[in-house]
Amino acid sequence: MVHLLRVPQYHSPQLETHTYMKPVQVSATRSVYSKISICRTLVPRSIERSFAMSASSKQPRRFAPLKEGGTAVDGVPTLKGIVFDVDGTLCLPQNYMFAEMRNALQIEKPTDILDHIYTLPPEDQEIAFQKIRDIESTACSSQAPQPGLLPLMQYLDLKCIRKGICTRNFNVPVNLLLSKFLPDQIISPIVTRDFRPPKPDPAGILHNAKTWNLTRSDGSGNAEHLIMVGDSIDDMTAGYRAGAATVLLVNEVNAHLATHEHTDLCISRLDELIQVLENGFEGRVKVGEESNTKERAEKVLVGRKD
Repeated sequence: MVHLLRVPQYHSPQLETHTYMKPVQVSATRSVYSKISICRTLVPRSIERSFAMSASSKQPRRFAPLKEGGTAVDGVPTLKGIVFDVDGTLCLPQNYMFAEMRNALQIEKPTDILDHIYTLPPEDQEIAFQKIRDIESTACSSQAPQPGLLPLMQYLDLKCIRKGICTRNFNVPVNLLLSKFLPDQIISPIVTRDFRPPKPDPAGILHNAKTWNLTRSDGSGNAEHLIMVGDSIDDMTAGYRAGAATVLLVNEVNAHLATHEHTDLCISRLDELIQVLENGFEGRVKVGEESNTKERAEKVLVGRKD
C-alpha cells in the first residue's frame, strides 16, 4: 500500500516594485526624466533563513554508519530520511518528454517549463498544464524502474529511514510508478507539481522535513539530517539550499554535475547507496572543499561501457 499525502498549495511569490526617476540628457542644455521600475521577489522569511544558513553555515555532509555495530562518531549526525526525485531517479529517465513539452508550449531552452506556465494568464495556465499532463500520461506506459530500486527501499525500511518524494511531475505518473514497482512501500510525503514553489526551490524538501517533525526552533523544516537523491541540477540545488546532503544518480547526460558545488556524492545505481550508508555517508565535508565526485562519476561511466 502506497500512502499519499495531500500537500498544501503554495502561492506564487509576491513581487515588490520600486519606481525611480532617472535623468537622461538629450542635449547639451536639456534633460528629461525616464521612469524605471525594478521588481524583486519577496521570499518567505522561513525559506530566506534556510537559504542563508545553507550558504553560510552548511553542516558537514556526513552521517553515522547504519550497519550493526557501527562506531558512532561525536558530532556526526544520524540519517533520518531520504527524499527522492522521480523521473530519472526512481524510474529510468524519459528525457524526450521535455522536448515534446517545449514543442507543445512553443518555448525553447533554457526557458523553464513550469516558470513559463506560471507567467501565463490563469485561463491559459490550465490549457498549458493539460498539454504537458497529456505528454506525461502517454509516457507512463513505458515507465521502467531504476536498477536497484527495490533493494534500496527494503534496506531503508530495515533501518527505519523515512522515505519521501519531491518531484516536478504531476501525481498520475508518480502514483502509477509507485503502484507498479513499490506497492508495499510507505512513502510519505509525496510532493508533486501542485506544491509551490517547485525545485530548485528547497520548499518541497523542507516540507518533507517538517512532516517528519524535523524542525528548527521557529517551527520551519530542518533538512540537515536528510539526503536528497536525484539526477538533475534542480535536485542538487534544492537539496543544497535546503541544507540536506545530495546524491547524484549519474548517467551520460548529467555527469558534468559531478563537479558542481551542490553535489556531494555520485552513484551509478540506487542500491550502491546501501554500502555508502552502511559504512557512513561521507561527501564533500564543507562548502568549498575539494571532493572526488568527478573521479567517481568518470568511474561510473567507464563501468557502464564495460
